[in-house]
Amino acid sequence: MATNKGVVYTKPGEVEVREIGFPDLVLKDGPGVNPLNVGRKCEHGVILKVIVTNICGSDQHMVRGRTTAPSGLVLGHEITGEVIEVGRDVEFIKKGDLVSVPFNIACGRCRNCKQQDTHICENVNPDRPGSAYGYVDMGGWVGGQSEYVMVPYADFQLLKFPDKDQAMEKILDLTMLSDIFPTGYHGAVSAGVKPGSTVYVAGAGPVGLAAAHAAQILGASVVIVGDLIEERLAQARSFGCETVNLRQHDKLEEQIEQILGIPEVDCAIDAVGFEASGHGEGAGEAPATVLNSIMGATRAGGRLGIPGLYVTGDPGAEDAEAKEGTLKIRFGLGFAKAHTFVTGQTPVMKYHRDLMQAILSGKAQIAKAVNATVISLDDAPAGYKEFDGGVAKKFVIDPHGMLK
Repeated sequence: MATNKGVVYTKPGEVEVREIGFPDLVLKDGPGVNPLNVGRKCEHGVILKVIVTNICGSDQHMVRGRTTAPSGLVLGHEITGEVIEVGRDVEFIKKGDLVSVPFNIACGRCRNCKQQDTHICENVNPDRPGSAYGYVDMGGWVGGQSEYVMVPYADFQLLKFPDKDQAMEKILDLTMLSDIFPTGYHGAVSAGVKPGSTVYVAGAGPVGLAAAHAAQILGASVVIVGDLIEERLAQARSFGCETVNLRQHDKLEEQIEQILGIPEVDCAIDAVGFEASGHGEGAGEAPATVLNSIMGATRAGGRLGIPGLYVTGDPGAEDAEAKEGTLKIRFGLGFAKAHTFVTGQTPVMKYHRDLMQAILSGKAQIAKAVNATVISLDDAPAGYKEFDGGVAKKFVIDPHGMLK
């Protein structure tokens, strides 16, 4: 019988590479699997040999113990792979196809999917709309930081690359299509970025860097990136962004004024989420910091794109309200300035084909922007620790050693 290895969350601060079950077209019981999903038949699905998969900042929230993720959960929702088995009901995807997998699991049949709101599919998670691979409270679909994985609803979801050889040449860019490139792009689109816009991006992690690159593609005149870590800011400067070190400067609007001549931008993107820190030397965790600061720094009538993750349960929060996702947001400020807020996970399928074309044509160089760095599956635990330390890298896992 074929074997399979995957990255498994064991306890706060630790992941291990373990033998896991080979994927099946029937969803089996396991850590995090919703009991109502056990036994679910997926003849509309495929089995993939994972070519590349990535470590995401959202995975880090679970690994840090900041969610209710159960021990034993197989991680990973950024998946690119080759089809090795197709279910009985799959018509258009074939064995041998090289495909990108949207991190949102979506049926293609419900009202939300038909409206392209695939991030809130009504049929894949018994608890609430929306689902993802290897993620807490998302229905228990097995993650893809592994050698092999099952993907349901293949005909609807999968993005097939038109030429396998060309795709392998650009695989470090194309692997970003499963999540962070569409997520960064969605943040920029949600913020209303257009030719000539001035844009502030909070956070120089991979999603923030992807949002900054997306803003450039959309024609922004100036993109300013703020972060607490100089190495990550240097990465943002490497592809033409202005930067603000928020460890050294606690007044964002003053820093924006030094760059633009006025203390505000047209639009802003929150690529940090609920584990935000305060600004200034010695500041501690303050989960509403980014939301409040971008309201202050965005012009009246501006838009705020919020792809950064916010959760309904945070057991590691410092106060009781934050533990249930209740944050001290200056909503009155946003109301007074008539801001538009766009939140929620990214509907990847709305963007991934267009972004694939941008990559294949050479218009987008997302791997360079986020500093894609290849590691083996066995090196994933070390990658998690290094990523948690704030390095300016996007770790790409090569489970079968195909990129050496």
